[in-house]
Amino acid sequence: MANRSSTRIAAASLALAAISLQQSSAFITPSSSSRVTSTKLNVVGEQASSIGPAQALRKLKETLPQIDWLAEGDGSPSNKIDIPDHVAHVLAQPEAPKREAENEARTEKIRSRAKQASEDAMALRGMLTGDDDAKAWWRTQRSVSEGGRTVTKDDPLTVLVAGGGIAGLVVASACHAKGMKVALFEQASSYAPYGGPIQIQSNALRALQQINPTIFEELVAAGTCTADRVSGLKIGYRKGNKLAGLYDAGDWLVRFDTVGPALEAGLPATVVVDRPVIQQILVKHGFPEGTVRIKSRIDQFEDLGKGQGVAVTLEDGTKAYADVLVGADGIWSQVRKNLHGLEAGAGGFAASGAAGGAIDDKEARKLARDTVEIAAKADRRF
Repeated sequence: MANRSSTRIAAASLALAAISLQQSSAFITPSSSSRVTSTKLNVVGEQASSIGPAQALRKLKETLPQIDWLAEGDGSPSNKIDIPDHVAHVLAQPEAPKREAENEARTEKIRSRAKQASEDAMALRGMLTGDDDAKAWWRTQRSVSEGGRTVTKDDPLTVLVAGGGIAGLVVASACHAKGMKVALFEQASSYAPYGGPIQIQSNALRALQQINPTIFEELVAAGTCTADRVSGLKIGYRKGNKLAGLYDAGDWLVRFDTVGPALEAGLPATVVVDRPVIQQILVKHGFPEGTVRIKSRIDQFEDLGKGQGVAVTLEDGTKAYADVLVGADGIWSQVRKNLHGLEAGAGGFAASGAAGGAIDDKEARKLARDTVEIAAKADRRF
């Protein structure tokens, strides 16, 4: 790390570009063959037409005579095998993970872990509250001369993270592991117990292990190993012909094992963990208590320039100061909106990393409408 810090403001890796309605002219006018669908949310979706080689091939295919016998017969027997011999050989190795049979004890273990994560979230365990909030280090603006300040072990780099989803929590954990002083601002009122299972691949587990071994150990202990089975894509209907290949419903289109490459590279096996449990583990083991402040959404920030840090204003008017601001506040990132000078609505509310999925049909319809309005104001190149 350099001895002299400069202001570094990173837009969120999760801040994905939206399709701007202002740029709808970039799409070809839908043809009569375009498929129009309507969802339960009464949001109409239309498949865009296209031009080019793919469209020309589709047109050619439509005009060719159909020969029934080409589509007769059965799919390849090799596409019906769930575990090919080479995968079975890998799974038979002593070091390969062995599946734990489902039983009541295991089911109770998984459920109790999820329940504990829910209770911790509702009790705001580990959150910044009360007097600790009033005395938080980031509330005080320090005097820094032009060119920055000297960063030392006793006076480390200070980092503000916008967004308390998994991306923000991992960023905060990594910064803390490197000796930085971190504060994380999450807009939700609590880490509510919503969200389904997330598969953490071997390379991601290794990255987390290098950030914090305890986080890795807790995730492996809480997770279900899925590397002891074949992954891939199956087709749900009959398709193809004798020239291109026939597939029956349920045939494998592609298969791959995740344990073979992991064993070769010395990586841990892939696991699946419930999102609330992942969040609980990161909050508990990633950084000190009081790092996360809930009900805190960043409204705007100011680059103080010349290595003098950044000043952040939350929606409730609270000021925060640090050397660095990291934006991990979702696909409609407010940090990204400010960083690139996008329009007023481009930083709209996204489903929170802490409470994603906790919406009913009415809220979902409103979210769909808001998303369209926000997309119209967001520059798609960002």
